[in-house]
Amino acid sequence: MGAWSTALLVLRVLFWTIVLPGFFAGYVPWRYFGLAQVRFDVLDPVHLLGLSCIGVGAVLLASCIVEFARSGRGTPSPLDPPRRLVIRGLYRYVRNPMYLSVLTIVLGECLLTLNAALVLYWATFLVVVNIFIIGYEEPTLRRLFGEEYEKYTRQVGRWIPRFRSSFGTRDRGE
Repeated sequence: MGAWSTALLVLRVLFWTIVLPGFFAGYVPWRYFGLAQVRFDVLDPVHLLGLSCIGVGAVLLASCIVEFARSGRGTPSPLDPPRRLVIRGLYRYVRNPMYLSVLTIVLGECLLTLNAALVLYWATFLVVVNIFIIGYEEPTLRRLFGEEYEKYTRQVGRWIPRFRSSFGTRDRGE
């Protein structure tokens, strides 16, 4: 892959990271659910837990996005998905770590704001994402990647991590 195509991939990844997880986990809670008004209290254990969730979620999300670009040559967007099935990194343990990362970030924001409407947003996001995964993503991945994806779904859970998964780089000889 040449320097030009690598630079273009980086720009696509940055764009879709801002547009998708940035919108749902950043802009919406900040603009509509009071995250902008939070005054962080380092002595409040709920605030510390919330900040921890945001930090862990952000690190995990970044890891997933990097893996999409590195292994799959794609972005977090269904409009610009990876070209190869990504089964490395966190994807060895759970099929949807990027969504789980966003949910973890928003959960942290719920703890910081203690806003019931944000909790409802979090729950709605979970339901909508699950419907999207079952109705669109999984059928699309089955069509694109066939038996490789079928094997992956048998060994790696959709939402619950399987830390003893043997799926991943060893199965591809990488």
